[in-house]
Amino acid sequence: MRLHRLDMTAFGPFGSTQSVDFGELSAAGLFLLHGPTGAGKTSVLDAVCYALYGSVPGARQSGQGMTLRSDHAAPGVRTEVTLELTVAGRRLEITRQPPWERPKKRGTGTTLDKAQTWLRERDAASGTWKDLSRSHQEIGEEITQLLGMSREQFCQVVLLPQGDFARFLRADAEARGKLLGRLFDTRRFADVEKRLAERRRAAESRVREGDADLLADAHRMQQAAGGSMELPELTPGEPGLAEAVLSAAAVARSTAREQLTAARCRLATAESALADAGRALDAVRERDRLQRRFAEARERADRLRERSGVHHEERARMERARKAETVAPALELRDSAGAEHARAAGAELRARALLPASLTDAGAAGLAAAARRAAEELGGLESARRAERRLTELLGERADLDRQERADDEAREDAETWLADWEETRAGLRAGIESAQQAATMVRELAVRRDPARQRLNAARLRDRLAGETETAEEQARAARERALAAKQHWLDLKEQRLNGIAAELAAGLTDGEPCAVCGATEHPAPARKTAGHVDRETEERALAGHQHADDRRAQAEQRLGALREALAAASAEAGDGATEQLSRAVDELERQYAQARDAASVLHTEQERLRRAEDEHELRITAQREAAVRAASRVGHRERLDREHAALEEELAQARGDATSVAARAAELERSVALLTDAADAARAAEEAAQRLKEADARLADAAFRAGFDTPEAAAEALLDDAAHRELQRRLDAWQHEEAAVRAVLAEPETVAAAQQPPADPGSAQRAAEDAGRRVREAASARDAADRRCAELDRLSARAAASVRRLGPLREEYERVARMAGLTAGTSADNERKMRLESYVLAARLEQVAAAATARLHRMSSGRYTLVHSDDRTGRGRSGLGLHVVDAWTGRERDTATLSGGETFFASLALALGLADVVTDEAGGVRLDTLFIDEGFGSLDDQTLDEVLDVLDSLRERDRSVGIVSHVADLRRRIHARLEVVKGRSGSELRRHGTR
Repeated sequence: MRLHRLDMTAFGPFGSTQSVDFGELSAAGLFLLHGPTGAGKTSVLDAVCYALYGSVPGARQSGQGMTLRSDHAAPGVRTEVTLELTVAGRRLEITRQPPWERPKKRGTGTTLDKAQTWLRERDAASGTWKDLSRSHQEIGEEITQLLGMSREQFCQVVLLPQGDFARFLRADAEARGKLLGRLFDTRRFADVEKRLAERRRAAESRVREGDADLLADAHRMQQAAGGSMELPELTPGEPGLAEAVLSAAAVARSTAREQLTAARCRLATAESALADAGRALDAVRERDRLQRRFAEARERADRLRERSGVHHEERARMERARKAETVAPALELRDSAGAEHARAAGAELRARALLPASLTDAGAAGLAAAARRAAEELGGLESARRAERRLTELLGERADLDRQERADDEAREDAETWLADWEETRAGLRAGIESAQQAATMVRELAVRRDPARQRLNAARLRDRLAGETETAEEQARAARERALAAKQHWLDLKEQRLNGIAAELAAGLTDGEPCAVCGATEHPAPARKTAGHVDRETEERALAGHQHADDRRAQAEQRLGALREALAAASAEAGDGATEQLSRAVDELERQYAQARDAASVLHTEQERLRRAEDEHELRITAQREAAVRAASRVGHRERLDREHAALEEELAQARGDATSVAARAAELERSVALLTDAADAARAAEEAAQRLKEADARLADAAFRAGFDTPEAAAEALLDDAAHRELQRRLDAWQHEEAAVRAVLAEPETVAAAQQPPADPGSAQRAAEDAGRRVREAASARDAADRRCAELDRLSARAAASVRRLGPLREEYERVARMAGLTAGTSADNERKMRLESYVLAARLEQVAAAATARLHRMSSGRYTLVHSDDRTGRGRSGLGLHVVDAWTGRERDTATLSGGETFFASLALALGLADVVTDEAGGVRLDTLFIDEGFGSLDDQTLDEVLDVLDSLRERDRSVGIVSHVADLRRRIHARLEVVKGRSGSELRRHGTR
């Protein structure tokens, strides 16, 4: 991968567009990126990372890209980063724009534009750029696939952060493993460990569940055996559980079968005794039944003799009733005719009572003739009835005309009154509309002046608040500088005291017979002793940490102070020279005027609507006035026509109604007379016909009674029975005959007579004997069924237990195999002597490769003194595998990397970073990394070591690489000619090139 060009617009501290030509900088192989603190050196590296991956390294990520925008950029300029590079033989250009809150094109305020990304590729043949994609996801996947590295790997391999690798040198095995795991992506090995552990737990759970089920079946067999089965005290998972359960089950099955045989013998004996008792019981019950049957027949015969007289009387009565049944039709006909004659006579009397006295004695024919005469007179009144209804309608029409005339008079008067004030009303409404229109114009003018005034007021308030915060920040920065200087002086004093007593510290580690680490002597006659107030290494390191912490707090305070000063200047420029109170009063006055004008303008639509409604009402009033005049003229002719028709109808009705009050009253009188005469004539004819039918019925009844043998019709009626009495009498006669026949049949049965001659039977004793035999059979059957079920249950449970044992065999073998593998990969197995996890084992191999690659450069940087080696020794109770030691060629001893001095730690970290870059590059598929950046750390080196380090970095050009160094060290500006300087200013930082064409 080789970088060619980087363009940044409104990114980080760069307010305008800045470009970096990596082609010119890389021509020298080694170039320097320098500038004051906070100028934006690291932002150049952030721009490279953002262009490739869409995010910046580490803790500087936040806000989905919103914080990447420069505070110095103009409001209308969008943040954009464009990177041109060559990777895998392809010339690509990546352009990214983070989310942007831009000013709205219309109105005030801002709107959010989404992030955008472009990827283009240069066609070598035509020399043009070809668009590849505008999708964030597709571009990210394409770049990651071409580079073969994630963002974290890229930041460690291409943007070498020396502070991270210094901590890596001093870190423990756990922290070192986390970093290596991120770089080499060993999650698959950790997943293997996790998967094996899960399989081990799952297999163990299945084995325990199987043993638990087997033991549960054993307890069920013990319960089914009735306590005759004994089980050893075993728990799921213990060896020998299956054999013990199967052995106990076999003994229980044998015992249960013996008990079943004995139960079957007892049941056969009890069933034989029950059969004998049953036959004896049946014989006793039969004799008892026949004896009781004979006694009951004798009693029934006695009762029949007692009731023989009543039976003869009922038979005679039945004979008379059968004779009377022949007279029944004549009786019914006579009763019906008598009832009909009585009803007809009563109706005739009631109808004649309603007639006039002159017609009371008239016959049916006379009454019918009078009814016909009244009906003819009623038919002649129909024309007069129609005339009377029309007269009523004429009166209603006259009343309607009067109501219409009154309504039209009221409407005409109301319209004249309303129209009299029309001109004055219209003028008032038009004046209100003109006033509202003037207020609306004032609203628009005040709205244009209000927003700038608000912005100046907000800026003034921000200026006042930032002025106070700036004073506080200046005081805090001064105090932080004083604390940092005091902490640094304290650390230097302690370091000097430790160096003065370093001999005593080295003497503490001397052992007789062992060579001295300084002079190599094996005898130590007078080792130095620690004096009072001796400063050890831990105390010095605590002081150094305190100094570094105080220096970080100082840098943070100065950075915050600079940001506050820039914000204060921007707020002051926007607010102008006006006081906040004056601006506030001006804004309040504008708001008051704007509110008044807006209220006055808000009634414009209402006033216009009122004018429109008033004009509509004016048209309606004019139209109503004209229509009322037209209707008044038409009513005059209509009223005259009604008067003429009314007079003609009155004359016709006077002739038709005669003495009655009206034609309807006369018609009602005639209708009532017709109805009464017709009813009376019908009633007279019906009474005559009913009398004739009654006479004929009496003659037929007398003849029928004589032929049936009765002296009078009344005697026949008395002998006649109704249906219920006849059925009841016949039922009693039939019951007597049936009972008499049944008694004779029972008394003639031979077996019944024979049983009556034997002694009385005792079925109770025979029943008790049979019940006792049945109880003994049930008890024996219950015992046999229980034994049978016990055998079946034991057979079923034994078969299931045997199947469980066969099924658990492969599961137990799998569990033992998986448990061995899981223990080995987790480092808990006895076979894993170093207690090293699988992931740690893989990382240890990678760390060994990194140490070997780093040693090639560390050997040159340290003039052949130091060599980095990987150690898999255990530390304390922890696990081994990720140890890192340095071998000192001067002493021949291997020691921890934490014992290196500050400068030694730097170039050891640099060698480790370069070696890690080589290994990760090979791991990523051999992608060439032709551009590297190294961030800080050179200030801790002396001149000779700095030359050696620069020689090593310069040697990277042998592989056609270019290295960019990010540093404050002034001496590097003399040693490195190609430089990129970051210059900061009030309007943002700028980039300047030195030493390039």
